[in-house]
Amino acid sequence: MSGNTGIVCEKSMSSENIRNVAIIAHVDHGKTTLVDQLLHQSGQFRRGELMGDLILDSNPLERERGITILAKNCAIDYTDRKGGKFHINIVDTPGHSDFSGEVERVLRMADGVLLLVDAFEGVMPQTRYVLSKALALGLRPIVVINKMDRPDTQPQEVVNEVFDLLVDLGADDIALDFPIIYTSGREGWASKDIDRAQAGDIHDIFDAIIENVPAPQFKADAPLQALITTLDYSDYVGRIGIGRVFAGTMQAGKDITVIDREGNYSRQRISQLFRFDGLGRREVDHIEVGDLFAVV
Repeated sequence: MSGNTGIVCEKSMSSENIRNVAIIAHVDHGKTTLVDQLLHQSGQFRRGELMGDLILDSNPLERERGITILAKNCAIDYTDRKGGKFHINIVDTPGHSDFSGEVERVLRMADGVLLLVDAFEGVMPQTRYVLSKALALGLRPIVVINKMDRPDTQPQEVVNEVFDLLVDLGADDIALDFPIIYTSGREGWASKDIDRAQAGDIHDIFDAIIENVPAPQFKADAPLQALITTLDYSDYVGRIGIGRVFAGTMQAGKDITVIDREGNYSRQRISQLFRFDGLGRREVDHIEVGDLFAVV
């Protein structure tokens, strides 16, 4: 949990400026390394504030096996080239088939996906499964061809594989007209133009998210409706629910009705409420519709 004890009460960012995006990929295609670069180059952190690599893979088993097991959230406050300010929630999902149930749940928090594919290996079986779940939820993919720094890349063949896979999965015309970003997570650059690859920074990915991931569809004046997709635990406060507000506003200190998966109702009170901020969570007094949260 966040180390801050005060509650932030400033006006929340408009839902139109929120982007919720999940990253899906086959294991070892560089997903977590790319998230590292997005965090490092976002401009949100001071120099030296982020230390090490594979920042999101903090679980000891993940570091031992070199894969992402647990779904995690981070958030980046990003200012685009036109001066627009956006709050980008990023869900780093498991890429191994053993954790496909975790993937399916957390995709419900997103409005779009970054489909990360290795520029040499191309589409893999796990990519097919997770992409089918994303398409079933109506999430539009942004295709990221990663590891373009390797000498044996075949990006055009990989793009064709992605297109064929989407056709095979029954994607609509909007999904088939996917934007493509060529990138090297290891070297920290991204480009919409394959001829401009091998140089620059990662900001084309931020631009693609802002342009292609829709803002949350919200019902600001409706009663609170929120979905818990993941449970966390703290030795200090017990269970923590992580999810998304789909209607209304979630407020700390308010009584709410909790409905479990058997349909049973219980009356509970929100004692603490957190918004994702960088790699941590910041305590706030409310969460607006469309945003992600952690709640005690």
